[in-house]
This record gives sequence, C-alpha cells and structure tokens, in this order.
Amino acid sequence: MVKSWCHLCMRENETQLLVVGGGVGGVMAAVTAARRGIRVVLTEPTDWLGGVLTAQGVPPDEHVWIEQFGSTATYREYRNAVREYYRRYYPLTDEARSRRALNPGGAKVSDLCHEPRVTVAVLETLVAPLRGSGLLRVLLEHEPTAAETDGDRVTAVTVRSRRTGTTTVISADWVVDASETGELLPLAGVEHVTGAEARADTGEPHAAAVADPLNMQPVSVCFALDHRPEEDHTIDRPEGYDLFRTTRAVDWPEGQLSLTAPHPKTRKPVRHQFWPNPDDDPLAIRPDYADQRVGSMDRNLWTFRRIAARANFRPETYPSDLTLVNWPQMDYWGGPVFDHPDADAHVRAARELSRSFLYWLQTEAPRPDGGTGWPGLRLRGDVLGDTADGLAKSPYIRESRRIRAEHTIVEQELSLAVRGDAGAVTYADSVGVGMYRIDLHPSTGGDPYIDIGCCPFELPLGALVPVRVENLLPGAKNIGTTHITNGAYRMPLMEWNIGEVTGHLIAFCVQHKATPRQVRADEDLLADFTREVETAGIERHWPRVAGY
Repeated sequence: MVKSWCHLCMRENETQLLVVGGGVGGVMAAVTAARRGIRVVLTEPTDWLGGVLTAQGVPPDEHVWIEQFGSTATYREYRNAVREYYRRYYPLTDEARSRRALNPGGAKVSDLCHEPRVTVAVLETLVAPLRGSGLLRVLLEHEPTAAETDGDRVTAVTVRSRRTGTTTVISADWVVDASETGELLPLAGVEHVTGAEARADTGEPHAAAVADPLNMQPVSVCFALDHRPEEDHTIDRPEGYDLFRTTRAVDWPEGQLSLTAPHPKTRKPVRHQFWPNPDDDPLAIRPDYADQRVGSMDRNLWTFRRIAARANFRPETYPSDLTLVNWPQMDYWGGPVFDHPDADAHVRAARELSRSFLYWLQTEAPRPDGGTGWPGLRLRGDVLGDTADGLAKSPYIRESRRIRAEHTIVEQELSLAVRGDAGAVTYADSVGVGMYRIDLHPSTGGDPYIDIGCCPFELPLGALVPVRVENLLPGAKNIGTTHITNGAYRMPLMEWNIGEVTGHLIAFCVQHKATPRQVRADEDLLADFTREVETAGIERHWPRVAGY
C-alpha cells in the first residue's frame, strides 16, 4: 500500500514516533524527539495545542522557586517567550514592559497568569520549523479510536478526524500516550490503574481502606469573564440551576453556588469575597505559596486567576480586567468523565455546573454594597476559543488513567509528614524535579479535600517505564503515580518535564538500539542517558530547600 501525507487521500501512514495528545507533555515529547532527528506525528483532539494551559484554560500553578530553578531549561524558555510575546505585541505600560518577571494578569496564584492564546502562539513557534522540515506532522482535531499490538509492542493506532470523520491508521515504531486521560492505555491493552488504590496495596497514610477505580479527582470547566457594569450580560437560566442551587454536599453548608467553600486543610467553611476590577496594583501582587488557594491570597476571587490586569496595559486598551474562573465552586464530582457508562453525561453536567455558577454570580452573588448579582459580568468565550457555550474547549482533567510502572511513586516518598527534614526520596534514575502540595479536591467517590504538604521531589525514570509494554511511554499525567501522589505530580510544569524526558529517551533508545527498560536496568546506559538530560538542561535534583 502506498503511504501518503496527503490530507485528502490519507488513510495509512508510517512514522518513527506517534504522540497522541497535544498538551504540553505531548508537544514537548514531539518537539524534543524531532529536534533529535526522529520523524514524529502528533495528534490532538482540539484545534489548540497546549492542553491544560490552553484548551482547558488553566493558568500555570508553579512553585515558589520557579523564577530561579526547579524546572527544565526549555520550560524557562517557554515562560520567557510568553513574557516576550506580551512585550512585542501587547500595548503594555512602560512599567509593566520593563518588569523582568512580568505577570500579565497580576494574579495571586501564579507569577505568569496570561491569556491562553499566548501559550498557543508560543507552542506554535516551537513546532513550526519542525513541521516545515518534515520531521513533525501535527494532526489537530484527531482522536484515537483503536490500537494494534504485537506481543509487547504497539504497532499502530487508528485516529479519527473530529471534523470529517475520516479514520487514519498510523503505524509507528514508538508511541507516546500524552492524552489527557490516558486514552491509549485501554485501547492498547497496557496495564494501568484508575481511581484510588487501597492502603494495603500502597501503604500510603491517606489511601483508602478499599480500592475504588471510579473514585477520581473532579473535573472543572473553566470560563473567562470581564465586567461591563453599564450593560446586562446575564445568560439564560441553565436547566440544571435549581438542582445545583439546592444541593448541599459535605463541607458545603451553602452549596457550591455561593462564596463559601471549605478550607482545603481544615475543611472549615471560608467566606470568600468577590468584586470585579479592584483598584489594585498588579505589579505589587506576590503569590503566597505557603497556602496557594486560601487565606488572604484569594479573599477576592476576581484576582485569584486574573489573566489580564487592565492596569498593566495602556489606558483604555482593556476597559476591564479579564479573569479566569477556576474556583472550588465549579469542581464537578458527580461522576467520572471516563471509564464510566455515563461519562458523557457527566461532562455535560460539569459544563452545566459552570454555567449555573456564572448565572448565580450574575443574579444572586452578594455584593459589597449590600446588593445582589453582577449582571455586567460578561462571558468571554472568545478568549478561550469560541466554543458554543462560551466555556473552555475541554474540561480541566486533574486525574488520568495511570500506567502500572516499574516504579510507582507513593505518598511516603514525598510527604513532609513522613519524610520531614530528610526531604523527598532521591532516585539514582531521577530525570526531573517538581514541587506541589498533594492537592486532592473533593472526589467522585465522596472524599473531601485531602491536602498534604510535600518535600521538593524528583521524577524517577522507573515511573515512566510500563511493567510490560516495550515501545509505549507516558507523556502526561499517566505516569506511575497513585491517586494520592498524582495530586502533586499532575501540574503543567511536571507534564512538560515528563514529555521532554520521554522525547529524549526515545531518541536515546533509537541511537543505542535499546528499550527504556534496558536503559534503566543497565548502569552504563543509565549514566549516559542521565548525562544527556542534564546537558539538555533538565534538573535532576534539588538544592537544599524546605517543602511546604
């Protein structure tokens, strides 16, 4: 059969590496491998690269040392490129333009809150020269539907165009599953787990007594707002509004459609405030990383994940701030959005919850002046890609299917309460670093918040190596973590590191005619590989810093 790249006649293709999923991990796996001479096909179900940072609309949550260390060199280049994009193309004030650590949104959750389209643009600049050279082909709006295997190898994956319905069989020597939910794992018969493990299996202090594969972190459907007080932008009352308005879950005495939410650590109700467009100085806002979601830092939810602070731009450029709504009130824990017979219905319900919360803000939310409702809140679907309902293209997925790996990272390896001054476990096969509290939101199984302090931790290569399959690697949140430790390893910075290392590993294996398992098991090969990733600017160990 003739293999062809032609858009119209494409039915079957061959490549060295197929990367399924165009989030930050998938992009970095593809870009890294292609830069090393590997021919790559990258597929993505939406029309935006970037996953959690773009299609899901979530600004990056990062650790306190991110401006100095604690990431790969390419991630630092990405952050610098976002800032340079604003300096080059946006009408910033002179003060904002001259600020080295420019934070376009002047937000409290991150030093780099910004509009998702900017990350889309930056990622497109990474892939553009590789696409031009023919080393990388990007298939947007394509999703996997089937996989073919031969023993312990994945030989081909069928993808379907969401736009035309055309299916394409892509044969590949190597496959990376960088999808948001680990979609390839069941299609290819790769051993994996979902949901919560039992304490008897992991020994984790916070694990459940009984395993529950359907007990997962909630999803959230984000949306962007500005405020035009002279206009009424109230949306139609959502059909599910009354149900969400009256439901009272554990730890939510006023329900989710309120400004009262449980403190993640204490589970006691915290009364937040909300008022649009405060007269604050966005250049003076600094994150309080000792407590990233509660306390003084998000008393006004408007500035929590603000993505454009009008004061950063020349007068009248932004009549209003833009804020990104990803708050506890729109966490949807009604049921899993994969591996469940009602998964699609739960995705729709998550979108309905977000629109219901918006309607509540517009009509019933208490105002500081004693009134109720902010009808001038305008849904800015154009900022998130012009979906039919004005919300983000995709739900924010906190928890994926996870491979059964040669090494599964458990709570005892990074918990502050367990490790204390000893710090997180140091791995001989470390291929990266990360830092985030173990952050579990109320779950589909009925668990409340689980919030655990962490030591700055490492990424062991063993967590990227499946127990059996030889040529498929994880490229996102689907590495060898547990339900508990996924809560720390799931952040975009870590996904970027995972994808980048996966790209290097595949290129190294091609060069040395080895498998990932052999690289990890052979002392000399492992030493050569870890030297390569260090030379590429991937930090493998932390300096002496205290966790939180």
